[in-house]
Amino acid sequence: MNEREKLFAEFPPVSIAEWEAKIREDLKGADYEKKLIWKTLDNLKIKPYYTAEDLIDLPYTNVPPGSFPYIRGSRTTDNSWEIRQDFRVFDTGTAAQKAKMAVDRGVTSVGFDLSAMGDLYFHDFKKLISAIDSKNTGLNFITGENARDILDYVLKTLEESGQPSAQVSGSLGYDPVGQMTSSGGFYKSAEEDFKEADKLLLTAENELPRFRVISVNSNLFIDSGASLVQELGFGLSMAAEYLTRLTSMGHSATDIVKHLQWNLGTGPEYFMEIAKIRAARLLFSALLSAYDSDHSKYPPVFIHSITTDWNKTLYDPHVNMLRLTTEAMSAILGGCDSLLVKPYDSWYQEPGDFSERIARNIQIILKEEAYFNRVVDPSAGSYYIESLTASLVENAWQLFLKVDEKGGYIKAFTEGQIQEEVRKTVTRRLELIASRREVLVGTNQYPDLQEAMLEQVDPDIAFRKAAENNKRLAEPLPRGRAAEGFEKLRLAVEKNPGGRPRAFMLTYGNPAMRLARSQFSCNFFACAGYEVTDNPGFATIPEGVDAALKAKADIIVVCSSDEEYAVIVPEVASLAGGKAIIVVAGAPASMEELKQKGITEFIHLRSNVLETLRHLNGKLGI
Repeated sequence: MNEREKLFAEFPPVSIAEWEAKIREDLKGADYEKKLIWKTLDNLKIKPYYTAEDLIDLPYTNVPPGSFPYIRGSRTTDNSWEIRQDFRVFDTGTAAQKAKMAVDRGVTSVGFDLSAMGDLYFHDFKKLISAIDSKNTGLNFITGENARDILDYVLKTLEESGQPSAQVSGSLGYDPVGQMTSSGGFYKSAEEDFKEADKLLLTAENELPRFRVISVNSNLFIDSGASLVQELGFGLSMAAEYLTRLTSMGHSATDIVKHLQWNLGTGPEYFMEIAKIRAARLLFSALLSAYDSDHSKYPPVFIHSITTDWNKTLYDPHVNMLRLTTEAMSAILGGCDSLLVKPYDSWYQEPGDFSERIARNIQIILKEEAYFNRVVDPSAGSYYIESLTASLVENAWQLFLKVDEKGGYIKAFTEGQIQEEVRKTVTRRLELIASRREVLVGTNQYPDLQEAMLEQVDPDIAFRKAAENNKRLAEPLPRGRAAEGFEKLRLAVEKNPGGRPRAFMLTYGNPAMRLARSQFSCNFFACAGYEVTDNPGFATIPEGVDAALKAKADIIVVCSSDEEYAVIVPEVASLAGGKAIIVVAGAPASMEELKQKGITEFIHLRSNVLETLRHLNGKLGI
């Protein structure tokens, strides 16, 4: 074989038309769309296969890394990213010590969350960052209306240490649009907040060329349960507010971009998340084109990825480590500039040394052992990911235009239109989770039967409410987690003075059906933390009921075949004599007949698991 000959060159190419003809033949008349097309939450249609023909109309696929529109990122030689770790500051000495230890152990960027500090004086601030080598480590601050003071402190610290401010990189996190989104109102007012942004930007332009003072926190959307298209579209609208208002104050779009950071969430939809970061760069570049057609001027937007809150759980929390790992992988492969992996237990308590270490090491392993930093944009050319990128761009851009037609992000948000869009998506997702069509391992499916978390959970952290704001102009975007409904249910069971309710599987009749239904039912009731007792099968119904009553069962779950239920369920109810709730596993044809006889509880694949368990908790007085 000639060395220059393509692999498999002897095989003729197969066109899409030929593939489609073969697929339809194999489907034998079945509906192609229903059988093989997967629709995402955003109603994007995912095909069963992709080919080179899908890339023909995508003009940016041959753009090299480091070139406008930066779909392949800003780096041209490797895929290095900043390994960031954040610390909530309650005491500056402790936070400084933890940050120094993190840097010594591989972190290249640290973040200090100052939201819990109250007043912060210069001597405390100086103590906070004095041990950090700001020449080689990014300095990031999560702050609010005191952003100006923090920036002045940074400059004063650098001046006292004799370090050139031009060498310092990091971010300030000032985001009045995000403040309005999360709390319903600005720090002070729209006019005052944007004047503050103007001053911060002037300082950065003149004294801190590598410091990003403005943040676009679109991760607020994914943390609230919004879709990927909504995060991109609304995030782009937030960025447009800054570009429009700050250019009108005399700043160039180029200078704004240099000092702006887009904080994107990274969630569980692995390939979609890879495509999302690439789509974000393309969308941002398209937005910039509205300000100047000379693309050579524009730097790439800095994208900071943050693992999402939405899919993290209190129960079986070590599973969060696995979720965090896949989320980190997709963010890095997508080309993020920096990445924050949150500690796996930070959703229900203040994280400890162990969980912080694991969060840090997830990134370090991906860099040092898995070599994720070696290849620029490794997903480039993938028929699937390039097509996903294009779909996200098209749909997010349409959403952006829709908001723009309403008068921009702030107007659309204060009128409640954005919240309503997100609410529709969240309602749909919660329905999927409640019915277990969307799985949260360890929470609404495959729970740890013996796990107890009540003593470890800080409710103020686990079930945070929107920040108070006495300048509220609109309803804030409610942040939450998908698992909260199940978690509150299970915590209530743990608090029950009478202990955990007992669900007893009364298995009888058809061996295959009783086994399948008892396994389904055990899993069902364990989601609420009930104590479940499975059984191999009883020879008679009286034997089964007697065993259930001796076990002091609160619920007797009848597990058999549909054909047998009409006869055996009334017998179970009669022998139980009201001493336990009778539940039928399945949706038999005799359901209405059984309901007429007083049997009202049925569980099956179409059940809303969460509502059913809430209802049973109520009947049990929990």
